[in-house]
Amino acid sequence: MPLVSMKKTSGSCKSFPVRISTMDAELEFDVDVKITGKELYDLVCRTIGLRETWYFGLQCVDSKGYTAWLKFDKKVLDQDVPKEKPLQLVFLAKFFPEDVAEELVQEITQHLFFLQVKQSILHMDIYCPPEASVLLAAYAAQARYGDYDEASYSPGMLASEDLLPQRVIDQYQMTPEMWEERIKVWYSERRGMTRDETEMEYLKIAQDLEMYGVNYFQIKNKKNTDLWLGVDARGINVYERDNRLAPKIAFPWSEIKNISFKDKRFVIKMVDKKAVDFIFFAPKLRINKLILELCVGNHELFMRRRKPDSMEIQQMKSQAREEKARKQLDRTRLAREKQLREEAVREKEELERRMMHLQDEVRMAQDSLMRSEETAELLAEKVKILDEEAMLLTQKAAEAESEVHRIQISAIKTEEERMIMERRMREAELIAAKLVEDSERRAREAELLKEELLKAKSAERMAKNTLLDLSRTGTSSASYHMPYNQLQVLTSDLSAGLHLDNPMVTSPSSGELTEGGCDLESGDMDQLNLDLEKERIDCIEKSRHLQERLIELKTEMEDMRADTHITELDRIHEESLQRGDNKYSTLQKISATSSKARVAFFEEL
Repeated sequence: MPLVSMKKTSGSCKSFPVRISTMDAELEFDVDVKITGKELYDLVCRTIGLRETWYFGLQCVDSKGYTAWLKFDKKVLDQDVPKEKPLQLVFLAKFFPEDVAEELVQEITQHLFFLQVKQSILHMDIYCPPEASVLLAAYAAQARYGDYDEASYSPGMLASEDLLPQRVIDQYQMTPEMWEERIKVWYSERRGMTRDETEMEYLKIAQDLEMYGVNYFQIKNKKNTDLWLGVDARGINVYERDNRLAPKIAFPWSEIKNISFKDKRFVIKMVDKKAVDFIFFAPKLRINKLILELCVGNHELFMRRRKPDSMEIQQMKSQAREEKARKQLDRTRLAREKQLREEAVREKEELERRMMHLQDEVRMAQDSLMRSEETAELLAEKVKILDEEAMLLTQKAAEAESEVHRIQISAIKTEEERMIMERRMREAELIAAKLVEDSERRAREAELLKEELLKAKSAERMAKNTLLDLSRTGTSSASYHMPYNQLQVLTSDLSAGLHLDNPMVTSPSSGELTEGGCDLESGDMDQLNLDLEKERIDCIEKSRHLQERLIELKTEMEDMRADTHITELDRIHEESLQRGDNKYSTLQKISATSSKARVAFFEEL
């Protein structure tokens, strides 16, 4: 995590160092010894640019080893904080929203919740079923690395990341490469989502997990039965000792009128006047103080959600909408420019391919032209030889005719000589006729060769014309100029603004005080109950949608599951799924009876 060092100066020279650990940074301050918890908290919020300050707090471990939250109305050094230097504090979410999509406005708020919830799931503080763990791991990979790119993706990149709870890894006979392949399939489907969209989707899924946003405390009822008390954004729940997933009893904030404690005894009074007080016992007084603090803060946020937004929240939401619209416009512009760039690249590649094709055609035309020229030269040589042979045959034919004529005019003295001469004359005539026939045949061959020569010259002219055309086409294609410019990526910074003080009601820190209490404003309980019921129905629909998305992955992984590593929470979760129950339907069922009946049921546990 990056380290940021700052100094808060004042008129006094006395100061002490403080180190604040957020989920993604380490902050160091030198602050005045008289600084209050509220002043230190505001300093941290200003430093990180956080305006939704009512969700968070500064956490430490007190001298007894218990987790404690820094009180805003007291000086830091007057509280039970570690005496080490620098003073170590952790900036964490103290209260959780009921619906992250509706309530979280700033991106920094979403990011801090995302990091904290992801850490809680990986450390197994929040139970997450295996199939949901793989889906959430894919969202975490998208938030960290951006869009999946097969060209730049390197094998083992996801396997080296801490993306899955160890409990899930131990339950399946799968290698790191097999886990990576499962995550990669879902990761590749998240393409196009920005970091803030990915983190919000992660939180939407995580908020449907049974242990999300619940602070657990060990308590006992009047029968001394060991139980768990859960405090969250919707109310107070009671769990059996070995089952922190499905509560046995639930009291929504709209049904609670007053909460108080005296020593280890904690009393909750209901709005229903017929209901008896809900009483339990904590192991330590300081546990009751912490329970009271969390109850008051969660109830205050519960009531705030059901009232019109303040001017500050309206302003924040308006700014968030404008920022979201601007980023969407930027993403659209960048997507368009990316598309144009890809089209230009494809067009360039197509032109290069066509150019290579034309170059191949030019080479083929040149080769054809060379072959045509060689053929023409050979044909011309043959024509010349045939012409010479024809001249020789013509000369021999003339000599034969002369010899026949001479023989005819010669006087033959005797008959025998005459017959001999006639026979010789006939032979000479046959020879002459044969010579004439050979001469004509040679002449016809010469004519054919001349015609072939003319055709070869014609083909040569056509090849030259084709070569000239191809040369002109290649020159035109080579002069293409790319029609796009270098992209300019627009960036924006989150702007820091004013932030709202978080008026929290806390119990006294002195060990001498052993009791405390608070009346909780209820307002119009009927309307609140109607709103709560509507919200429960909406939440049930969201949970059903999540189960439909995960059932396919669960089926794929079922064959490789090792039963020896299944935990008690896994069995409870499986039984709940078989009954068709989920987080919201369970709360709806256990809240259906009257407050009086639920208190009586608690006493009998």
